[in-house]
Amino acid sequence: MIRLCVVTGSRAEYGLLTPLIRNIMKDQDLKLQLLVTGTHLDTRFGLDYQAMEQDGIVIDEMVEMNLASDTSYGICRSMGLELIGISGAFERLKPHMILLLGDRYEIFTAASAAVICKIPIAHIHGGELTQGAYDDCMRHGITKMSYLHFTSTEEYRKRVIQLGESPDRVFNVGALGIEQIKSLTLLSKEQLEQSLHTALPSPLSLVTYHPATLDPFSAKNQFQPLLDALDSFPELFTVFTGSNADTGGIQVNEMAKSYSRQHPERAAFISSLGSLRYLSLMNLSRLVIGNSSSGILETPAFHVPTVDIGLRQKGRIKPDSVISCGTTAENIRNAITQAMNLDLKNHKYENPYDCPGTSQKILTCIKEAFHKGIHLEKEFYDIDWRL
Repeated sequence: MIRLCVVTGSRAEYGLLTPLIRNIMKDQDLKLQLLVTGTHLDTRFGLDYQAMEQDGIVIDEMVEMNLASDTSYGICRSMGLELIGISGAFERLKPHMILLLGDRYEIFTAASAAVICKIPIAHIHGGELTQGAYDDCMRHGITKMSYLHFTSTEEYRKRVIQLGESPDRVFNVGALGIEQIKSLTLLSKEQLEQSLHTALPSPLSLVTYHPATLDPFSAKNQFQPLLDALDSFPELFTVFTGSNADTGGIQVNEMAKSYSRQHPERAAFISSLGSLRYLSLMNLSRLVIGNSSSGILETPAFHVPTVDIGLRQKGRIKPDSVISCGTTAENIRNAITQAMNLDLKNHKYENPYDCPGTSQKILTCIKEAFHKGIHLEKEFYDIDWRL
């Protein structure tokens, strides 16, 4: 039986991993080991690990990071604490493979530990670009540390190969987020209002905004223009969901909370929605606003327009429903107006991330790799091209 250790450090990532985790639990050839770290264990971010336990998912290890500081230096110290804790967890669990998704610093740290411990890594969502955040270089770093690669589009598969990874270890399987959407029974508006203890008048907008970590401006200066733009749409009820634990994330959350207190008739702040409530709210929204990858990967599946602000997601493949804009209040106002005038419910467009059976394809490839034999001494795969 293959011991497959899934590492998760944030609510968004766990939501994407859920269908894969459940399929691992059902597979007689695999043993799930779940390692939880990051914001899952932080009271300010909603203690998401409790929702996992309520879902009947056993957590094998919890690794504290102490995310008290969201400065660059504080995050570096948190990564050091995670490295100490996660190496001990790997020693106890003795996994045959580590399964990682994405590009966050918690995941980069886990990958670093796995490499030193000689544990092969299967990485999901490599080859993508987010040129406005330091996640970009972390993602490519994780790619070079990984043995198996599961990308969400063919273009991203080619980029992983361009980084020197052998094509026979790189697979285009689509996005897990689309599979998660298709597997859920979404909440109705009434159910969502009851769950959130908040009225949700129409039209609704959902805001998920994270600091653009390579932006020279502070998180406050990045986020304020969005709040200024929302003042021009008093008819729009806005639900802010909590920012991530990147540099300046706490400041963004405090600003969103303050705005919601000042305008309770048209704004609410929910620190952690969880996957079901987040996707249900997305489905009910007139538009989604912010700079999260969910606005590009998941929102188009609901035929809901996305206003994608700034450079944080620059480089990602974006469906036609995504409206990219600059960072000034005027830029954002114009994009919101454009999105409000779009009717996508009956509009057909291709979602490049939609590929049926994503999680099962991943598990099939993992089992085949073990059947063939895994050799950590990777050769650099040179491609034939001209500069």
